Amino acid sequence: MTTLFDPIKIGDIELANRIVMAPLTRNRSPKAVPNTLNATYYEQRATAGLLITEATAITHQGQGYADVPGLYTPEALDGWKKVTDAVHGAGGKIVVQMWHVGRISHTSLQPNGGKPVAPSALVAKSKTYLVNEDGTGSFAETSEPRALEIGELPGIVEDYRKAARAAIDAGFDGVEIHAANGYLIDQFLRSGSNKRTDAYGGSIENRARFLFEVVDAITAEIGAGRTAIRISPVTPANDVSDPNPQPLFTYVVEKLAGYDLAYIHIIEGATGGPRDHQQGDKPFDYAALRTAYEAKGGHAAWMVNNGYDRQMALDAVAEGQADLVAFGKPFIANPDLVRRLKEGTALNTPDQKTFYGGGAVGYTDYPALENAA
Repeated sequence: MTTLFDPIKIGDIELANRIVMAPLTRNRSPKAVPNTLNATYYEQRATAGLLITEATAITHQGQGYADVPGLYTPEALDGWKKVTDAVHGAGGKIVVQMWHVGRISHTSLQPNGGKPVAPSALVAKSKTYLVNEDGTGSFAETSEPRALEIGELPGIVEDYRKAARAAIDAGFDGVEIHAANGYLIDQFLRSGSNKRTDAYGGSIENRARFLFEVVDAITAEIGAGRTAIRISPVTPANDVSDPNPQPLFTYVVEKLAGYDLAYIHIIEGATGGPRDHQQGDKPFDYAALRTAYEAKGGHAAWMVNNGYDRQMALDAVAEGQADLVAFGKPFIANPDLVRRLKEGTALNTPDQKTFYGGGAVGYTDYPALENAA
């Protein structure tokens, strides 16, 4: 019987176990540049089969929160090289989550103070994180976006391609395309945020067009075996919605079956919230989603996420419901989470006050088992 602790090959990447550290925004990379503190944080957690970095902006335009890292300056790439070297030195594997926030941004974070961009000029009922003049952080309403012109889209696709190449050159084992949680790609997918009447709006096929242009560009550049994707079929995060998510995401995964991706990362329910959250008239059928994917020949590893505890994760892998299980908050407070899960020991409790911004406190100072006493 397959267990959570067995090795697995996903695409071109060999993993020591099936436990994944989910992407976790921590706002500790000033000027969008990863630093030695970030390297320590990821190195501490390198016993995970796979580390997925915090969401990382592909361009300045893609930035939506203060002090989150980027992939678009030489300084940022040098910083990420220190991170990947540290993780590999500890025996781990790491992929970068590629991010364009779209409308979930603020004019103060955009090039020349411009408006954030989006499929349609609809303000999101959401907030972003800013750093004040005194160095403290606070949440602020997102700014009004402008609708992208159709002629701008090839340039953003090219930005994804260049960022993927930069990531591999910086030592990452692969990339995860962030198509979830109400950011730019998800904004195109969902009818609640996409009111376009051109080739990128209206039908499911049109709304998914931008996603697949990005997938095509990245897989052509670095290979499908080092490319993955994250989707969140029913999350209301960042004010996205669709009344018919099942046919939308069935179309998405059926088309993804044509690529030999490393993995597909599924957020079940509301991100960080109820697993049974639904949009539309019916509960979302995640088992049917995977069946549809595999019926079209898809064989990427299937990663599940959202509220999994030890027993749920053990069962999901043992029963063949998932190949990989991602953990978020437990990894914040438990750098040795893999050992704790294997031994069934108690977990440290994360301090929510230190989730966003700050320094080592609540970031790299959580004790491992041998130091917990």
